[in-house]
Amino acid sequence: MDCTKCDREAVMHAAYSGAHLCEGHLFESVERRVRRRIREDDMLPDDATPEDPETWVIGLSGGKDSVVLTDILSETFAEDPRIEMVALTIHEGIEGYRDESLAACEELTADRDIRHEVVTYADEFDVEMDDVVDDDPLDMAPCAYCGVFRRDLLAKYAEEYDADKLLTGHNLDDEAETALMNIFEGNVEQVAKHFDASLGPFDERTPKEDMIPRAKPLRDVPEKEVALYAQLRDLPVHMAECPHSSEAFRGEIQDLLLKLEENHPGTRHSIMAGYEELAGLAADQYSDEDEDVGECEECGAPTTRDQCRKCALVDAVNAV
Repeated sequence: MDCTKCDREAVMHAAYSGAHLCEGHLFESVERRVRRRIREDDMLPDDATPEDPETWVIGLSGGKDSVVLTDILSETFAEDPRIEMVALTIHEGIEGYRDESLAACEELTADRDIRHEVVTYADEFDVEMDDVVDDDPLDMAPCAYCGVFRRDLLAKYAEEYDADKLLTGHNLDDEAETALMNIFEGNVEQVAKHFDASLGPFDERTPKEDMIPRAKPLRDVPEKEVALYAQLRDLPVHMAECPHSSEAFRGEIQDLLLKLEENHPGTRHSIMAGYEELAGLAADQYSDEDEDVGECEECGAPTTRDQCRKCALVDAVNAV
C-alpha cells in the first residue's frame, strides 16, 4: 500500500483517520502533534528569554514513550536558548530491568547532549522495589507502592532543579485509560484534579501551591505509533515490561479500550475530547473549594494529612 501523502510504501495504517503513512510522513505526523500540543497548552510562555529561560524536567525511564518525547523535544528545542532541559531517571531497584533501561537513558542523553540526573529509591527511601514486592506489608499491588514513590521523587527533584514544568511521556492510550478509570469509579474530584494537574492549557488551570505543573506533550499520539516511531528512528529504547507490573483494573480498562478502538476507530480520541471538556467543567466546580493542605510532619511534602502517603508507605516497608 502506498502512502496517502506520497508514492512511497506505507509502514502503517491509522484506522481512525484512514491514512496510510510512509516512514517519513509517520515521523512528521507524530512530531507535528507533539509540537501542536506544546503550542495549544501554551507550554512556552512569552516571557521566556535566553536570559531567563524555562527549565523543563523530563521524566526519562528509558521506555519508548519517554525516549520518543525526549528525542522530539531535543530536535525541537536543542538550539532554542529559551529552554533548558533536564532528563530525570528514577532507579527503583528492580534487578535486571532498570539497569538496562538506564543504559538506554544514558545513551540517548549523551547523544543529544542533555543533562541527565539519576535518583534511586535506595538512596532516597532506603528501599528497593524487589524487596517491597517480596515483603508487601500492606498486601497491595507493586504499582501501588511504586507509583507513590515515583511521583514523590519526580516532584521533589523537579523542585530541586528549579523546574518550571515537569514533562512525562504519557501517550493517548495512557490518558484514555485514566479517563475511563476515573469515570467508572465516579471520582469527579479526581477528574478535576487531572485537568489542573496535567490536562488543561496552562492558562486555564488552577495552580496548586508548591507543586510544579506537569505537561504531557505526547498525549495525542497512540501508543502503537509511538512504538513504531521509536523502532524506525532506531532510538535506544528498553522495550521490556516491568516484571512487577500488575495493575488489574487498568489492565481490564486497557483490554476494553483496545476492543472498542478495533471496532470503532477513533474511540480514544473521542473519549479524550469529551473528557477534557468535562474535566475542565469539573475543575471550575472544585476550584473554589479550599483544601486544607499542610506539610508532612516527616518530610515536609504537601499533604492533607499529618503524614504524606509516601512516608506512610516507607514506614510500613521498613517496619517489616
